[in-house]
Amino acid sequence: MKIPLSPPSIDELMMAVTPEMLPRFPLLNLGPLANGQYLHWDELRHRPPPEGLNHKTWWLALRMARSSNAQALPFKDKHGKPFNYSLPEPLLKNLHEIDRGAGLIPSGSKNAALRAEQGRYLMGSLIEEAITSSQLEGASTERRVAETMLREGRKPRTLSERMIFNNFEAMRTSHTLCEDKLEPAHVIELQRVLTQDTLEYPEDCGHLRTRDDIEVVAPNDERLVLHRPPLAREIPERLQKICEFANAPVSEGNFIHPVVRAILLHFMIGYDHPFADGNGRTARTLFYWYMARQGYWLTEYLSISRILRKAPAQYARAYLLTETDAGDTTYFLLYQTRVILDGLAALYDYLEQKQREQTRLSAQLRNLHTRDKQLNHRQTALLSHALKRPDEYFTIESHQRSHQVAYATARSDLLALAAQGLLVETLHGGRKRVFYPAQDLHERLENSTPHQL
Repeated sequence: MKIPLSPPSIDELMMAVTPEMLPRFPLLNLGPLANGQYLHWDELRHRPPPEGLNHKTWWLALRMARSSNAQALPFKDKHGKPFNYSLPEPLLKNLHEIDRGAGLIPSGSKNAALRAEQGRYLMGSLIEEAITSSQLEGASTERRVAETMLREGRKPRTLSERMIFNNFEAMRTSHTLCEDKLEPAHVIELQRVLTQDTLEYPEDCGHLRTRDDIEVVAPNDERLVLHRPPLAREIPERLQKICEFANAPVSEGNFIHPVVRAILLHFMIGYDHPFADGNGRTARTLFYWYMARQGYWLTEYLSISRILRKAPAQYARAYLLTETDAGDTTYFLLYQTRVILDGLAALYDYLEQKQREQTRLSAQLRNLHTRDKQLNHRQTALLSHALKRPDEYFTIESHQRSHQVAYATARSDLLALAAQGLLVETLHGGRKRVFYPAQDLHERLENSTPHQL
């Protein structure tokens, strides 16, 4: 990974332009985009410039167009220069698609299907985000082990399991982060939940950073320093600014799109690094919290970290593009909105896959009854899972957590399946009540007839 090359200074750019060329810039109608993209100088310098321009004059024309539409933000970089952003067409398009796809505008059968079984889908998404967000920070527990831990509610046994468990608890309770206004104490408490019993220096848990020796290094090269955050003494004031930004009414003053505001909260926590550790997890959780607060309920079902984990260098580069181009956060906004859209696409693909599986399984189970009642969707989902993973067991507690139902409801579901011979009840370790899939489960479902197995 390489740090993007910073653009030439204004003085250098102006030296490349003759007095006769400046009046011609508006006539070129270049706008803020280069070939339909919001390119950084590091990329633009490798593209062929428009006729009559060289790379420096082309960049100057783009910079002038961008500056005329840029909006200053209430945040400053570590050198005291304000961050800014603009709304080029690709970003506006992404924001529109997120408005349509993330649940702000209720529409489509997919959203309705998700609403119908939101307990099960929400549990699965929380588990996915907890695991992948922790893996971004170095956790290495096997996925199936981590998933079983979270579904059963057992205590973590290793450092990696503890990271995942903490992430899960933070995500699960993020909607209760604050009742009214976000305060620095809420953010500090969030970091405490995320990092408890996982840090090399326990005193860093639940406390703001006090040292200035923090360096953010490249994902694949610890020798390459990508970022040195602002001084520790500035952190309290900077965190207060972040909270004020989160609390500002959406319609107050200059309108900032809620998704833009959520992404900028993420950006600033990552940039300021208010904690010695856990900044990335804190930033992502605040993003989810703000999106849900603004009515984007579908974001609860997205795993942003799963997308980021596929290409961590691109995530880091989105920060660097901003840092090396006069605090222009448009690069980070474009990247993160694409991540959200990728997450939505993955969610809808997952929904379609689950609906196909449900249809196939329902065909097998349409004649299968339990006490003269057809199996409910929770039992059907459990049997579907059992067919794919016949070596796993289920507990009343894990079924309860997976579907967000009462203990009595979960107990009734499992006992009914055991009564039909689809599950086998036993005691695990002589005490714990568990249910294994019947060894001939597949054959029983294939050969089922009404009221008979």
